[in-house]
Amino acid sequence: MAEVGQRLILGFDFGTRRIGVAVGNELLGGARELAPLPARDGIPDWTQVARLVDEWRPDLFVVGLPLNMDGSESVMSTRARKFGKRLYGRFGTPCEMVDERGSTREAKAIARDAGHGGNYRQESIDGIAAVLILEGWMARQEGLPPR
Repeated sequence: MAEVGQRLILGFDFGTRRIGVAVGNELLGGARELAPLPARDGIPDWTQVARLVDEWRPDLFVVGLPLNMDGSESVMSTRARKFGKRLYGRFGTPCEMVDERGSTREAKAIARDAGHGGNYRQESIDGIAAVLILEGWMARQEGLPPR
């Protein structure tokens, strides 16, 4: 495992139909989106997840935790936590959960500003949200305020 500050991290934006994925390097402090994983009622094709893990060999997983705006847990929070536990259980890679409040709204704004209009089904925002989650987590590790 790489030293803290030099780790390769896979970030996930959990969803019931798609799971956004991003890869980031702590040393560079940036992330980029990967193709989202299709999911069926929140369950991904674990073979595809294994391929991602084999390709990137991450030192850490970061999963967005969809809390309510008042900070309380939701049904989706429970499901995202379960997804994180399954990642750890299947691959033995540490997994951290991170508050993702506002990431979807920000991802939609980024997509709109990039000219994707309001067609979020066609131009998936899941990868953008995963990048925001991962970069926000990295910024907090550096003591910086999230974007």
